[in-house]
Amino acid sequence: MQTYKEGHDQIKFSQPGAFENTRFEKVHNEIFKNAADASIIIAQEIAYLIMSKQKKNKNCVLGLATGSSPIKVYEELVRMHREDGLSFSNVITFNLDEYYPMSKENNQSYYYFMHEHLFNHIDILPENIHIPDGTVRFDSLNQYCIDYEMTIKNKGGLDFQLLGIGRTGHVGFNEPGSHVNSQTRIITLDHITRLDASSDFNGINNVPKRAITMGVSTILRSKRVVLAAWKQNKAEIIERTIQGLISSEIPATFLQNHTNVTFVLDQSAASELTRFKTPWLVDKCLWTPELKSKAIVWLCEKTKQSILKLTDRDYNNNGMSDLLAQEGSAYDMNISMFNVLQRTITGWPGGKPNTDDSHRPERASPSKKRIILFSPHPDDDVISMGGTLSKLIKQGHDVHVVYQTSGNIAVTDDEALKFAEVSNDFLLDSSQTDFTDVIHFLNNKSENQIDSLAVRKLKGLIRRRESYAAVRYIGLKDKNVHFLDLPFYETGQVKKNPIGQNDIEIIKDIIALIKPHQIFAAGDMTDPHGTHEVCLNAVMTAIKALKPRKFMDNCWLWLYSGAWHDWDINSINMAVPLSPSEVILKRQAILYHQSQKDKVMFQGDDSREFWLRVEERNRKTAVHYNLLGLTEYEAIESFKKVQI
Repeated sequence: MQTYKEGHDQIKFSQPGAFENTRFEKVHNEIFKNAADASIIIAQEIAYLIMSKQKKNKNCVLGLATGSSPIKVYEELVRMHREDGLSFSNVITFNLDEYYPMSKENNQSYYYFMHEHLFNHIDILPENIHIPDGTVRFDSLNQYCIDYEMTIKNKGGLDFQLLGIGRTGHVGFNEPGSHVNSQTRIITLDHITRLDASSDFNGINNVPKRAITMGVSTILRSKRVVLAAWKQNKAEIIERTIQGLISSEIPATFLQNHTNVTFVLDQSAASELTRFKTPWLVDKCLWTPELKSKAIVWLCEKTKQSILKLTDRDYNNNGMSDLLAQEGSAYDMNISMFNVLQRTITGWPGGKPNTDDSHRPERASPSKKRIILFSPHPDDDVISMGGTLSKLIKQGHDVHVVYQTSGNIAVTDDEALKFAEVSNDFLLDSSQTDFTDVIHFLNNKSENQIDSLAVRKLKGLIRRRESYAAVRYIGLKDKNVHFLDLPFYETGQVKKNPIGQNDIEIIKDIIALIKPHQIFAAGDMTDPHGTHEVCLNAVMTAIKALKPRKFMDNCWLWLYSGAWHDWDINSINMAVPLSPSEVILKRQAILYHQSQKDKVMFQGDDSREFWLRVEERNRKTAVHYNLLGLTEYEAIESFKKVQI
């Protein structure tokens, strides 16, 4: 990775020329392995710009964004200030937007966000900070917005604008329909934008319906624009923005006409771009087994044919002639791919005893395995692999379900109050300590107030008892249920602490205690507030530390999905079919999580209840297998194997 150097107008990113190699893309973009590496590069470009302006005794005018995308950029800038002496004394900032109405003291305000993540930790002059004011009287807003524009102009315009992107394609809060000539103004937020913010506000009803935002033309006048986007849930809108036509329906596409713009993406956010999704349509490919599987499944979808019906002409007409030449014939290639997919299907997710397992996803030996199922929240186990869990228990394995967090943040105040009142009535009848303090707190809880320890404990107990009920229904004994209550989660807020060594040690201890032959962990990275990713990283770190231990030689790691999306067919290593009765069993287990029913607190881009969304996804996977020419099943739960 290159670092910033004097003598350049901007940072030279790590993949020069990538943009020129594809005819589909209309915006310069750079792809990084992860958001952390990419954020450092962005921060370095900003730092160089600040320093170059200091040498000329000039101010540096930055346009700044909020949301999850720029957080690591701000972390690196703070580090540079503390450790490298980077000064912000000549920096003037203008933020893109603010909710309306919104007080500065509200911890969901962008004023609060910017001070928490950046301004409180650097030497910027307070008078040089400009953030739209969410408390301006409505009848004064028009003039306020004009003044905001004039202040930017009077400071010399924006030297650098940092952007994120919403799933509607908004930049700032310029929602679909925004005009290319729009300037700073009040705007009504799109429903999807409010839905995406609902986890921060503990429900969509608490998300403001309006916001003040810089306009599209304000952004386009910036001398330099960098747009950052991370994770899978941004992949579709990134593809439409970079490869689609310019349209007010996707305001970010107006950036195609900017002369100095770079989109900085991680691999997940870039995954829908043609050169990554279907690279054989762009250039010659190195046909790895993984890419070949992906291409053949795609070809079946494109031609609406099963694998064994594909012909030489199908391959030649769809950019895969070099693959056909390499393999010799469609017939041989089809048979090979059919066998690969067929061998992923098993009704014995713990391995089938006393059988030839050379082509099975799991080992036959030992016939009775010790198994850990890590569940980030107290319902991911039954939501994502409830049918497989039931099979593992019925087939006699020593299964342990390990809940990594309490899940208390996902219990509504109303639900907690109901339980507190019931418990209070019971305890008063028994002359025991009452729940008066908890009830009083919930009845008088103010906006943005963090739950008391007692309330958090109550909400955690609600999730805990629901979890016991759900896995008992499937057949698991209480002694095989473990609650880690990892410390990183216990903040009482949607925002969690970074994973710490204490969290890792807790996970290491449970793995070392059980000495598993199989570990199942959540691999779904589209969890809207990131707990899945944090929990998986903690498991992977713990496994790496334990790898020298002898028992780890015979341990396999499987990743499950399903809460927000299922694995692509070509990436599935184990497919566990479910009968109609097993689908009903799984549904009933999910419904034991009553506090999560009817109100999906952190729903991502799907507002349906989890049992509905996961049944559709499991059935869709089964239908996909069937359309490829394999056996028809009611539903399929899918898993990816990860090398330990």
